[in-house]
Amino acid sequence: MDNTTRRLDAKVINALASKEIKEPVLINNVPGGRLPSVSGLAVEAAKASVVHDEITRNLEENSSENNTARVQAAAQTRRGRINVFQGLVERVRRTVRGSSDDIGWLQSAPEMPPVEDGTDRFSNILEIIRHDVHMLPNSMVYLLVPGLFSNHGPLYFTSTKATFLKMGLTCHIAKIHSEASVEKNAREIKEHIEEFHWGSKKRVFLLGHSKGGIDAAAALSMYWPDLRDKVAGLALAQSPYGGSPIASDILREGQIGDYFNVRKLMHILISKVVKGDLQALEDLTYEKRKEFLKTHHLPKELPVVSFHTEAKISPAVLATLSRVAHAELPKFAPISMPVVVPLGATLAATAQLLQTRYGEKSDGLVTCRDAEVPGSVVVRPKRKMDHAWMVYSSTKDDPLEADASQVCEALLTLVMEVGLRKNHLISVRED
Repeated sequence: MDNTTRRLDAKVINALASKEIKEPVLINNVPGGRLPSVSGLAVEAAKASVVHDEITRNLEENSSENNTARVQAAAQTRRGRINVFQGLVERVRRTVRGSSDDIGWLQSAPEMPPVEDGTDRFSNILEIIRHDVHMLPNSMVYLLVPGLFSNHGPLYFTSTKATFLKMGLTCHIAKIHSEASVEKNAREIKEHIEEFHWGSKKRVFLLGHSKGGIDAAAALSMYWPDLRDKVAGLALAQSPYGGSPIASDILREGQIGDYFNVRKLMHILISKVVKGDLQALEDLTYEKRKEFLKTHHLPKELPVVSFHTEAKISPAVLATLSRVAHAELPKFAPISMPVVVPLGATLAATAQLLQTRYGEKSDGLVTCRDAEVPGSVVVRPKRKMDHAWMVYSSTKDDPLEADASQVCEALLTLVMEVGLRKNHLISVRED
């Protein structure tokens, strides 16, 4: 045994000796009844030191991993709280902003053609008509396209149709499901046009009110190659061509549809009561209109006139039944009877709401800016008329003012003039 081994064994013996003073080692506890040699004790001590170091290192690594996990968990919790807060802030922002960023988007879209003001010419035509001078030819078919819920309004467009028939004009009210989607009604309108043209060989003028204008425009933009030789022009009266803040605020997340169950009530009303499709209302939202107009534009050669009005919002209108609509109860009702709806006061109230919240003029349902069709001749009358004025009669109409039938006639006459002008310009360019 060399000197190094002797020194190591001496240290081990001293260590064991000092340990035995505190805890004696019994031979009986040692396997075989023999104490290990001094060199064996040294090897065991070295192994124990290595194991101790390994355990210590593992504990430190586990502690470090645990600390990292705790830090990551805490950071994730903070991020979650921040995301929840940001979500609440965004929800409040959407609620407050509503449709502010969407109203009038057609005017700011660079790809949309500008409009032309035809108000003065319209006023001149209307004055001529009121003196019993009529310019619409009987060589055309006049198709009136009603709007949402028209299936349950038996007087919708009936006065205008009767007036046109008295003038010897061929006039029809499109038989569509007013609570159906825009694309479904577009197909049906296309079929109506083809049927009328096939039977009479006459071209068709279309006048659509409210959603009816959207349906008619969709038919012409989607099926123009088939309808080019069959259609003479289009007038849109009070139609939310760019979208409707009322429809958007009802159906958009974070708006009144969430807080007052309006969305659920509209679903029940349209889908269950009147057996329609909620898509009819969704198609009038800004989101759906933007999506549709990206791929479906009205033909440039088509004569188009758009017409919008502003409702009265005076206290007198709010307090009276200045405009009433007669609606029929659904078929499942025990009896069939008309229901009088105070549309004048209702539309005045919604017009006041839109004016207060968005600072926008409207007819009670459609803002003036959203009713202006890009590339069209726009009519902006000074006379105050709500959304229902065009299609429902009232005993309180001013006899010194034009009635709804005369306004419709003036709009279609203006469409005819725009078409003649377009044709003249085309012929001049060809020459």
